[in-house]
Amino acid sequence: MKKTLYLMRHGQTLFNSRRKIQGNIDSPLTELGKKQAEIAKQYFSENNIILTHAYSSTQERASDTLEIITNLPYKRLKGLKEMGFGIFEGESEDFHPPVLEKGGIFGEHYANFGGEGEISLRKRMVETLTEIMENDSHDNVLAVSHGIACFTFFSKWHPEIHLEGVPNCSIFRYEYEDRKFTNIEIFKPDFSNL
Repeated sequence: MKKTLYLMRHGQTLFNSRRKIQGNIDSPLTELGKKQAEIAKQYFSENNIILTHAYSSTQERASDTLEIITNLPYKRLKGLKEMGFGIFEGESEDFHPPVLEKGGIFGEHYANFGGEGEISLRKRMVETLTEIMENDSHDNVLAVSHGIACFTFFSKWHPEIHLEGVPNCSIFRYEYEDRKFTNIEIFKPDFSNL
């Protein structure tokens, strides 16, 4: 039986607005980030989507976004956390290496600096989301995570497609069947009026 996963990135944070690398450290949603989540919430109401279960990363920027999207009780899971950037967390995004042309975004670069590589990130995201979707009653699931985590999960199932970034509050709609995820839609809310 096909099920649906809505994998979403959190709203803008203070570090996003200051172009700082976040990773495993946290910063709060900005007022703009909260408004972005309110706009993203309309995707679910306008498409008459009734969520059955909700999950978020253990990081507050994700759980705070989820609480704007839905009133459902939810679980926070470490498996949905952002990639760790090691010694570069809290530093300027200018320290990021050039984005890879194929096969990911930063590869194993950050594993060399006390962080996490994409192989580890992809493995834990796939394991966590598969475990969630294997629950019998989980038909329409929302999981709020992070930009690189969403990117890396997408690249596992669609390596032939290179995403041009994952804006705040992007929503990836996946069909889940036979332990495989197929991306059906990437919804990027319009924030031009904010």
